[in-house]
Amino acid sequence: MADEKPKVVATIEARMTSSRLPGKVLLPALGEPMLMHLIRRLRAVPSIDEIVIATTINATDDPIVAFANAAGVSCFRGSEEDVLSRVIAAADSANAQILVEITGDCPVIDPGIVEQTIRMFFQHQVDYVSNSLVRSYPDGMDTQVMWLEALKSSASQTLDRLDREHVSRYICQHPEQYSRVHLIAPPELHWPELGVTLDEESDYFLLKTLIEELAPIDPLFGCDCIVNYLKLHPECLEINRSVVRKGDS
Repeated sequence: MADEKPKVVATIEARMTSSRLPGKVLLPALGEPMLMHLIRRLRAVPSIDEIVIATTINATDDPIVAFANAAGVSCFRGSEEDVLSRVIAAADSANAQILVEITGDCPVIDPGIVEQTIRMFFQHQVDYVSNSLVRSYPDGMDTQVMWLEALKSSASQTLDRLDREHVSRYICQHPEQYSRVHLIAPPELHWPELGVTLDEESDYFLLKTLIEELAPIDPLFGCDCIVNYLKLHPECLEINRSVVRKGDS
């Protein structure tokens, strides 16, 4: 009898108290919260077995729990500051073996790219695969896939505040311990300077525009549709051009 496929669980880190745009994950587009658009896309990824929203124990995040219940999505509550432990516990709550780490600020993530990242993980038999450690795709397509045991191993080795805040940071900074490969965008999707992630209000206006223009044609419009639309409508790039991403110099 063949070995059973390991359980693949996607965790979505989401909270209401973003410093730059509070409540951003529940802002509406086409009558639905941004978080719903993200969940619909992850539900369309064939290799994902379950989705868990990883939010905090703070009362301010009660609306996210209410949303998850209404949407029929699992929800786990943990530490606000120690995101690493929160994500691990969220994945454990779903009996995950493989973790697909997604952040709530990627409402137009491409299901095809997420699936490709997961398949690359299985094909190469490594500890970690990412399409964001080496930047090539637009910011907002970020997908990280890893063995949950590898993440637990990394958590046991660090109490550094940044490591606990940025879930895969220790794994990414220790290639001698954790094997990895990178998914690089094909030429037609290579646009690492493009931000289609939800950090600030101007990002919301751009994402809302993209969803309103593209989702009525295809609710699961891909990265290629975004790139093509923005090349045809370069004026839209001005909407959030002034946003400085965390980590940008």
